[in-house]
Amino acid sequence: MPRLAEAIRGPAPTAAGLRGPAEWDLGLLGVAALLSLVGLVAVYSASITIAAQNLGNSEYYLQRQATYLGVGVFIGYLVSQTRLILWHRLAGAMVLAATFLLLLILVPGVGIEVNGASRWLGFGGVRVQPSEFAKLAFLMFTAARLSEADTPELLRERMGVILVGLGIVGVLLLAEPDFGSFVVLAAATGGLLFLYGVGWHYIIAALATGAMAIAALAVAAPYRMARLTNFLDPWQDPFGAGFQLTQALIAFGRGGWSGVGLGNSVQKLFYLPEAHTDFLLAVVAEELGLLAVLGIIGLFSFLVVRAFAIGRNAAANGDGFAALMAYGIGLMLGFQAFVNLGVNMGVLPTKGLTLPLMSYGGTSLVMSCLQIALLLRIDHEQRARRGVSGAPGMTGPARRGRS
Repeated sequence: MPRLAEAIRGPAPTAAGLRGPAEWDLGLLGVAALLSLVGLVAVYSASITIAAQNLGNSEYYLQRQATYLGVGVFIGYLVSQTRLILWHRLAGAMVLAATFLLLLILVPGVGIEVNGASRWLGFGGVRVQPSEFAKLAFLMFTAARLSEADTPELLRERMGVILVGLGIVGVLLLAEPDFGSFVVLAAATGGLLFLYGVGWHYIIAALATGAMAIAALAVAAPYRMARLTNFLDPWQDPFGAGFQLTQALIAFGRGGWSGVGLGNSVQKLFYLPEAHTDFLLAVVAEELGLLAVLGIIGLFSFLVVRAFAIGRNAAANGDGFAALMAYGIGLMLGFQAFVNLGVNMGVLPTKGLTLPLMSYGGTSLVMSCLQIALLLRIDHEQRARRGVSGAPGMTGPARRGRS
């Protein structure tokens, strides 16, 4: 059996009968709250002019983002009070629900199309983006199926189910098209399989399939090929394909080390498209400087490290589902933040991905809050199971199995 598989054999043990004080990881909670609050201020600063000009209300995006954050905190609290065994049991149903919503988007007249992409559903004036739910649901499904694979034969069966499911969800995401969400989901799933220790032939096959799919999609759609190549030298076409990136780079250049001051960005004044969503970091860099950007990178790094520490502790406790979920959430949050940061800095091709917990976007913000809540719940159950009341991350190293 793979190394991680030996440490977490079998499905997650029931949480019934857990005892111990209700302890929460205040470091994890505090960093997530800080990122959310910084994002709230940054969204307001980045959107104040465009909201006043286009909507007649300079606080429009601030009000909506604050509402989304409140909803995310409320739902996150409910999730943090729910035993993980329930999510284990519901993982299959959640993937089916996510698949149905992704199919519903593609029905003519049902999905809401914006800028040539149909990624949203409308419910009573509220837009939701099913791809955000689908990413977390499939991650949960992968963790549940792998945690049940306690024999090589069952592992092969589960791997087949996971790869087929990834293919179906991936096709639906690309049909929207939502190439960025597909990349994040595929990377997080691949990383989880690697950490679990599946055979290299599965990983190589998955990488080869993904590379061929990306190449085919790039050739089939000229705008994707332009995105893959223009970021190498956006100044070749600064008013065309390279416009968004050149404006972001100008924002970074103007900001220097300490920035031009909160609210004093010039690039957000109708120069930088989507300044409050995908390119929020560029506005932060211009107004608060490179030091603030480095601080944000440090905060996201802390989230990923804590997620992996929580997963390691769960593996040491033999709680397979909890360990895989913690690792998967760390991978997903970390990779999406890495891509958004790379896009803003011009080291990765432009993708329509938000910065978790910070960028404007209701579904994205709510799902990010849910991921933090799941990490808090996983950590709480591991503390209660072991009766530990010390510092977080000190519940002992994961047991090592045979390779």
